[in-house]
Amino acid sequence: MFARIYQPAKTAMQSGKGKTRSWVLEFEQSAARRVDPLMGWISSDDMKSNQVRLKFDSKEAAVAYATEHGIPHKVSESHGGKPVIKAYSDNFSARRRKPWTH
Repeated sequence: MFARIYQPAKTAMQSGKGKTRSWVLEFEQSAARRVDPLMGWISSDDMKSNQVRLKFDSKEAAVAYATEHGIPHKVSESHGGKPVIKAYSDNFSARRRKPWTH
């Protein structure tokens, strides 16, 4: 049972950085998923990879939990996004690359 510790990225539906400050410990899949012959649903016998997802306030707390419980883990550092500096007045600038259209 191997775990991955990471900081989740913001979704495309978010404009802010909400729900991206916490760290998540997720277990990797230990058994292959299979297709149910009757319904066609994908299922697995591995409950930890499907349903267990632990959230922590800091990376150190997540690593401490994993080492305390003897869980082998890998920490994935988050890639800080490059901030795009925008101003509303840039829409009306005379040096605008594309002409203003309505």
